[in-house]
Amino acid sequence: MNERKGIRNKLLLEGLLVLMIAITPIIFYSYKYVPYGEQEIDILFFTFTANGFEDVGTALYFYLTKLAPLILLVLWFVTCKNWWYHAILIPISMYAFQLYSTFTSDSNKVDENEVLYVMAVTMVIVPIVYFIRIKLFDKHVHGIDLDAMDTELQILKEKEELRKEREKLEQRQHTLSKKM
Repeated sequence: MNERKGIRNKLLLEGLLVLMIAITPIIFYSYKYVPYGEQEIDILFFTFTANGFEDVGTALYFYLTKLAPLILLVLWFVTCKNWWYHAILIPISMYAFQLYSTFTSDSNKVDENEVLYVMAVTMVIVPIVYFIRIKLFDKHVHGIDLDAMDTELQILKEKEELRKEREKLEQRQHTLSKKM
């Protein structure tokens, strides 16, 4: 019974993901259906204003051209099973900073200074992705298993410690036998 419920929940979640992906073009182009020149519009439970732009249609254009790719990238990041999926955080951060910029700043300065923020994110993400790549490359291409090497080094260290203890014990026994 639990297995059926798990399958049903998985199918429901995957169905919602597919629905989100399918309606993304509708979300992306919905700014075209806003009447020209409107300064305020009510959509569902939200009221959109021009927010410093020429009209609501222009404001929605900037919001939705940032939001739609951001939604798709976040879905890709969450569902990706490849080793390099952290690299997706770079375009996610780019669109997130651009979206934030369109909401908070003057409409004359949209998409200008986000590169500085994205560079900071990139400087953190790239070394992480490269480190993961090197570890995988060493393991699968060169056949270097770092965990096995660590285990082997630990065993060698323990053997060396045992050898030193044996030598000390033999020296003590040799010293005691000389005294007798």
